[in-house]
Amino acid sequence: MHSKTTILGIFSALAVSLAPVAANAEQLAGSQLEQFVNGKRVYLATPFGGEFPLNYQRTGVVTGDGTALGLGKFFAPTETGRWWVKGDNLCQQWPTWYDGKTTCFQIRKTGERSLEWVRDDGRSGKARIEG
Repeated sequence: MHSKTTILGIFSALAVSLAPVAANAEQLAGSQLEQFVNGKRVYLATPFGGEFPLNYQRTGVVTGDGTALGLGKFFAPTETGRWWVKGDNLCQQWPTWYDGKTTCFQIRKTGERSLEWVRDDGRSGKARIEG
């Protein structure tokens, strides 16, 4: 389990965007945040030029799939967890990713189909959204 956490930590660090948050970004919270992701697929940008898709189902289930990025050799590339909105944060919990700990994110809408995220540990990145 520890190696999975280490590899996920490494992947998260690689996915970090060092660019400052866009000045015109709109902070999303509460029902506005829930509507933005509910039933949508979010594609996290990676420094490798690929994307890591997260599917936020209306039932509160979230599925992540790193198969296309070849992450299967490091950890379980696909996992299903749960998601919810708590105040200003989009939170999620996976059975084994991040050792099953809850992680929460602030989401800033930067365009109709783009966003920036900041995780509760300070890591940040960019993504696009479809659905």
